[in-house]
Amino acid sequence: MVRDYSAFLPGGIPRRREPTALESLGWGPVFARQIDADALTATPPVRVVAVHRSGLQVAGDGIDETIPPGPEATVGDWLLLDRARPRSSQVLERKSLIKRRAPGTGREVQLIAANIDTVFVVTSCNTDFNIARLERYVALAFDADIEPVIVLTKADLAKDPASYVTAAQAISERVLVVALDARGEEPVQALADWCRPGRTVAFIGSSGVGKSTLTNALLGAQAIATQGIREDDAKGRHTTTRRELHATPGGCLVLDTPGMRELQLTDAAEGIADVFEDIKALAADCRFTDCQHETEPGCAVRTAMEDGSLDPARITRWRKLQAEDAFNSASLAERREKDRAFGKLVRSAMKAKSDRTR
Repeated sequence: MVRDYSAFLPGGIPRRREPTALESLGWGPVFARQIDADALTATPPVRVVAVHRSGLQVAGDGIDETIPPGPEATVGDWLLLDRARPRSSQVLERKSLIKRRAPGTGREVQLIAANIDTVFVVTSCNTDFNIARLERYVALAFDADIEPVIVLTKADLAKDPASYVTAAQAISERVLVVALDARGEEPVQALADWCRPGRTVAFIGSSGVGKSTLTNALLGAQAIATQGIREDDAKGRHTTTRRELHATPGGCLVLDTPGMRELQLTDAAEGIADVFEDIKALAADCRFTDCQHETEPGCAVRTAMEDGSLDPARITRWRKLQAEDAFNSASLAERREKDRAFGKLVRSAMKAKSDRTR
């Protein structure tokens, strides 16, 4: 047997380099290319690790402080910290951004998280499981250029966990599905491929599906409080109240997000198209390029529904997301113009009716 002594010789196998303070926070070439050496000293890069009502908690090389609100930033963003005027700190170009239409009747866009590498869409193997909601979350991830992974919790309590896995896998061929028990060591092993050093992952989903439990499992500690679900309807109770990055022992950063009661998509047309790429492929074979898949002859989409290869319910969900996104994405000016045009049409019709009755 030939022995390898190279590790003991000069120039042998090098020791693994310890990550710098910035690298441990997720710093990489995408951000380094946006700043020069002089700016590094004058405005040191920091990452937003939590968002409070009082301001942004940022961390960097020897920096851990809260700055006043001001930069239009969210958790996960990288800033060039302006010590003299922290409100004017520059937000570096993001490699990914999760956003939604803010809850309520307004038209504002709410930033959820930035610079995420993988998003774990979490749901339970019980009555919380909802295909339409999962499609919505996956579309959100696709549109943000983030790799989505569906995580099914409480698989150990389900009578038939395989049926939940099969249903989740039907959402998109591009999305992996992992079923597990959120407690114990299983999440660390099952999610290890995505939770490597220097990467940032996020758990999103409804309340009570196990996001905080999964985060605690990766952290190896009960750092985040958890609560059980209600027995009557399997609905969860809010545990996490803010978005905050946590560092795991393995060097991965984990974001646990509050459960979202309302997730309205906006500017997510590409993400929706990616989720429903099977419908897009079918539509390419329709006789007419502007086919609405309703009564037109030669419609490949309707043919697929009729022969059972395409679930009509999937078409309904696709239409709903498209209409929602189009409405939420339209600018206020465009909406006003449409409202004025519609109002003019109504007034014209009413006038014509009045003239006929005279």
